[in-house]
Amino acid sequence: MDITSLLLLGLAALGIISSNSPVTIAMVVLLLLRVLGLQQTFPWLEKHGLTLGIIILTIGVMTPLASGKISLNTVWQSFFHWKSLAAIGIGMLVAYLGGRGAVLMGSQPTVVAGLLIGTVLGVALFKGVPVGPLIAAGLLSLIIGRG
Repeated sequence: MDITSLLLLGLAALGIISSNSPVTIAMVVLLLLRVLGLQQTFPWLEKHGLTLGIIILTIGVMTPLASGKISLNTVWQSFFHWKSLAAIGIGMLVAYLGGRGAVLMGSQPTVVAGLLIGTVLGVALFKGVPVGPLIAAGLLSLIIGRG
């Protein structure tokens, strides 16, 4: 077994230890692609994987609106309450940071492993939620001046 496969296996183990199913599944899928000799899929996944993931995430986030669980009236009322206005502002900031993070992760792939390990450790040690790599990369880009 090669070093890259061992790294993927180690990250999958961190995912299992931290009960982080998305990380575990992603590492196992990538490991399977390597073991099955399907590395030709990696360039496509590198190019389109993040976009596909963001599309799926956006569908998940917007489903309550589409299903009628959140009404248009509720959306409209959000512009008249300070907590909702703060949420809108923070949402805009997070989207901005995520955009910077995506650029940084694309231009400096060496930070991806550190961001992933930090996110998995945050889930494991602080009972966090594994949504952090893009935002963490965005914050990192502010610190190192990239993105």
